[in-house]
Amino acid sequence: MPEKKNPSVKDPKLYEKLRDDGASKQKAARISNTAAKKGRSSVGKKGGKAGDYDDWTVAQLKAKAKEIGLTGYSSKKKSELISALRNS
Repeated sequence: MPEKKNPSVKDPKLYEKLRDDGASKQKAARISNTAAKKGRSSVGKKGGKAGDYDDWTVAQLKAKAKEIGLTGYSSKKKSELISALRNS
């Protein structure tokens, strides 16, 4: 039986490449959809503005976790939050 494709993914080739590179399903979908909407070159230029998570406060890290839809972040330590954000 062929695997079902996710209709909400706007750039399936980029999505599959990101998944092959180890990105989570959510992260791959988010990046591929942004690339489809704004163009691939704009996605590469987008990063680098937030600074290092190690410099953020726990409150800022929790706000970012909430913003991107992570769950279970409220009881995490700072190092656990950073790891979860980097691997989402």
